[in-house]
Amino acid sequence: MNAMLIIFMVVAALATLGVLARGIIIMARGKDISGKQSNKMMSYRVAFQALAIIFIVILFLVNRPA
Repeated sequence: MNAMLIIFMVVAALATLGVLARGIIIMARGKDISGKQSNKMMSYRVAFQALAIIFIVILFLVNRPA
């Protein structure tokens, strides 16, 4: 169970990193005048960060002493 939670946490963190990099690239190109794509990438990043934090909290709860 712990190994699965750690794997899910790492995947969520890598997804956050990927979305962050994509958002930076979109903003650096300067083609997103309306900001819709940047806003979408930021929303995805926040969602993946929340998911990673949820996995961390679950991991702490599972491993706390009885």
